[in-house]
Amino acid sequence: MMEILEEVELCFPQLLNASCKKPMRTHFEVILSYIILSSITLLTTTLNLLVIISIAHFKQLYTPSNILILSLAVSDFFVGLLMFFQIILIDGCWFLGDLMCTLYYVLDYTITSASIGTMVLISIDRYVAICDPLHYSTKVTQKRVHVCVCLCWIYSVIFQILILKGNLKQPGRYNSCSGECVVVSDYITELVDLVVSFIGPVTVIIVLYMKVFVVAVSQARAMRSHIAAITLQGSVKVTVKKSEMKAARTLGVVILQPGSSETNVL
Repeated sequence: MMEILEEVELCFPQLLNASCKKPMRTHFEVILSYIILSSITLLTTTLNLLVIISIAHFKQLYTPSNILILSLAVSDFFVGLLMFFQIILIDGCWFLGDLMCTLYYVLDYTITSASIGTMVLISIDRYVAICDPLHYSTKVTQKRVHVCVCLCWIYSVIFQILILKGNLKQPGRYNSCSGECVVVSDYITELVDLVVSFIGPVTVIIVLYMKVFVVAVSQARAMRSHIAAITLQGSVKVTVKKSEMKAARTLGVVILQPGSSETNVL
């Protein structure tokens, strides 16, 4: 029995049968996973941090559209930080406790929900800018954007807490062994979460951008028609001017050479 336990690596060897088993992975797979996840974490956090610092530091960039981009950069920055926990889970074991496991999922779902909500706000911003440009400055103000962004984050936090409230009351209730990090919701809750946090927002984004695309195409066609009309009008003017010059030369010839004109007439 002891020989078998030594061959199988456990997350908590002192707990024996109560501990989860580590997945069998080669040293190359572990190193490759570390490199990939570390690179993604570093790249995501660095680039989004540059966006956050740029918009926060330069006041001329503090526009309604850039506030939305700032919110998206903040959510993506935290997504990059959460990749750190994925690095911890490379060996298949969770060592931070059941409460931290549940909080990790709450934070993860909240950031994802806020990111999708911010993309919905960005699509609304682009829709108003393209489809109603004359009223954009009055409809989309910094104050309204601030309120919408704050409501988006507050809604995400409250909604995900409600979704995972059972796991928050009893952290680790669904873990089958020590070293596992699992959260579970009932079927209805998962369906509501899928519709509210993903299907609904993605549908709104697709519909708004389709309308923006239709308006952009119609505006492009109108511009092409206008340019074609101007070009055609210009070519007509050139033709008229050439005809006038030819008529003037002919008239000059007739006036200066009356005999030739008579001959031509005869």
